Amino acid sequence: MAYLETLEKSLYSLVTETSTNLPKDVRRAIKAAKASENAGTRAAMTLDTITTNIVMAEDNVSPICQDTGLPTFKVYTPVGVNQIEIKKAIQTAIAAATGDAKLRPNSVDSLTGKNSGTNIGAGLPVVKFEQWENDYITVKLILKGGGCENKNIQYSLPTELEGLGRAGRDLDGIRKCILHSVWQAQGQGCSAGFIGVGIGGDRSSGYDLAKEQLFRHVEDTNPIEDLATLEDYIVKTANTFGVGTMGFGGEATLLGCKIGVMDRLPASFFVSVAYNCWAYRRMAIDIDPATGEITNWHYQEGEKITFKDEEKTEASSNNKVVELVAPISEEQIRSLNVGDVVKISGRMYTGRDAIHHHLIGEGVEAPVDLDGQIIYHCGPVMAKDEAGNWVVKAAGPTTSIREEPYQGDIMKKFGIRAVMGKGGMGPKTLKALGEHGGVYLNAIGGAAQYYADCIKSVDGVDLIEFGIPEAMWHLSVQDFTAVVTMDSHGNSLHADVEKSSLEKLAMHAERVF
Repeated sequence: MAYLETLEKSLYSLVTETSTNLPKDVRRAIKAAKASENAGTRAAMTLDTITTNIVMAEDNVSPICQDTGLPTFKVYTPVGVNQIEIKKAIQTAIAAATGDAKLRPNSVDSLTGKNSGTNIGAGLPVVKFEQWENDYITVKLILKGGGCENKNIQYSLPTELEGLGRAGRDLDGIRKCILHSVWQAQGQGCSAGFIGVGIGGDRSSGYDLAKEQLFRHVEDTNPIEDLATLEDYIVKTANTFGVGTMGFGGEATLLGCKIGVMDRLPASFFVSVAYNCWAYRRMAIDIDPATGEITNWHYQEGEKITFKDEEKTEASSNNKVVELVAPISEEQIRSLNVGDVVKISGRMYTGRDAIHHHLIGEGVEAPVDLDGQIIYHCGPVMAKDEAGNWVVKAAGPTTSIREEPYQGDIMKKFGIRAVMGKGGMGPKTLKALGEHGGVYLNAIGGAAQYYADCIKSVDGVDLIEFGIPEAMWHLSVQDFTAVVTMDSHGNSLHADVEKSSLEKLAMHAERVF
């Protein structure tokens, strides 16, 4: 019994550390990204917000990003160790961490849409075991949010790629696929990101191999010389695309590339890419199989960048700052242009996938008057205080493009003037912004502590039956900062960056390897 209790505590510590404290190698990569940006740019200011958020998450022992992902464990055990006990201990630790708001409840029944509330469900958390000849247990954990998970991509060679032409079954075809994978992610996966690549296998094992690469150290060197060269090439080349942090443009688009290879079928040639956001949350521990105690934490090599007491970049004088308080008039909205910075105070409502699917229904009325209001694409981490009142523990934006089929129609139907999320939206929404008089506001993806600090109270909640991430939360905010990236005049920063970065991608169509 003592062993199991200690094991559960060790696993709880792993989950908490992974969710709240970025590893040293990731911090160093983010510092290098900051150094590459020009002072006063959107990218530089965004990286300032990101590093502030890293500090707040560690100090508060709260999630770096509100989307704590689908917990995925890789467990290595000596022969004779009871794997069933370890799996049960993992489930206990996950449920406890969820209850303590270290994780957001993310386990949703795929058929009914019901959230279990515990992160325990059919197939979740993901736990994969492998036996080895060492005399200790190693447990690896990655928390990979849905926004970056949705930008994973798999290629079957040969294929034709936009901007790059034909990609064949050779190293140069692989090169083209990986470059394309970075370009297609744009800012929707919370760039600047990290990628794991799997060459070969079948469709499932290829993705497994790609995700396995994300457990490698950012600064390691691939033992296969050709792949080491390719990894270095991909990072340097991707950082010429100009996608930048959050897709705002800039020098830092990709912070790491790790490539693995396995054999394949003669008829199949897959290149699988797992895209990970800047909030690269993975950690590993070694455990004594006799006591359940942690004997070693991984990723501890080198300097830890704290990001405390760092100078912040000054905003460019070209950035207009506008204060908004809902309800917002059409006149106010039409005075806004792409590049303007807004500071929101007052009321704001969250609404994401389930809310949009619900509101688009025929004859469905909103639970509150949304005329002139702001909808925030966010699934927060929530907890209750001692008095039983809801408090926000983490509240960054989710990827907005998922709402593209609904957003314009819902804005017109209910009179919504602004939607806020990350990664931008498409042509249907852009057209509606012009017709209706609306704007899209881009908040900083992953900055869940930074934005939680701007939320001064939770004044209500509707549709809680959809689960905590999908409910409509009524929030009172102060100086909640975002950037206008789509306006009512037909302008879209996201479309502009996608177009310019495609031109830069196409410059690398000629054979290199």
